[in-house]
Amino acid sequence: MIIFAVSRQFRSPPLRSAALPLLTPSGRIEIFSEEINSFGYDDCAGHPTWFEPVEWLRADLSDRFPLHLISNQPASRLHSQYDNGGHSLSSKIRGREPVTINPSDAASRGIESGVIVRIYNDRGSCLAGAVLSDDVMPGVVQLSTGAWWDPVQPGTSGTLDRHSNPNVLTADRPCSRLSQGPSAHSALVDIERYDPPVPDVLAYSPPSLEQ
Repeated sequence: MIIFAVSRQFRSPPLRSAALPLLTPSGRIEIFSEEINSFGYDDCAGHPTWFEPVEWLRADLSDRFPLHLISNQPASRLHSQYDNGGHSLSSKIRGREPVTINPSDAASRGIESGVIVRIYNDRGSCLAGAVLSDDVMPGVVQLSTGAWWDPVQPGTSGTLDRHSNPNVLTADRPCSRLSQGPSAHSALVDIERYDPPVPDVLAYSPPSLEQ
């Protein structure tokens, strides 16, 4: 209600921006920003502009990794907090975070609902439990963030994460030089069945202490 009242007053003469300025250099709504444009960033213009993502389904890399990973916030916990709690654990498949796959993508890879799969790209790989659903379009897979990192070989770059943490798959690359926001939704991957013996999840086990 307060926002609505302020915006209505901002648009009503004779107040406008003189009495209720916005937090912009001009105090008005700005579609083009002289200040941002003056920075000369090649990845952030002074107005809304389409920049081709480094990783998306029309990138050359999609020939090798044809699935676009969406790593959303989880519904079963707050980020990674209480991933070891009952509510979070009840959502997992054989102790792993569920990854949602379109049935057509799953069929071409011999994946059925409930099996353990390996999600991978050049940065790393992790295990997850397959969920088949038309809620994601073909070419897209969804794996929530927040599963506690559990590397098979700690300290080894690219080691398998046995516990479904998508951070091993996403790039440490900002959205732009201006925002420095995460670009976690722009990652290409592929998925395959994981038929070897599934390693135990050790993320919740406390370290051994010297006596």
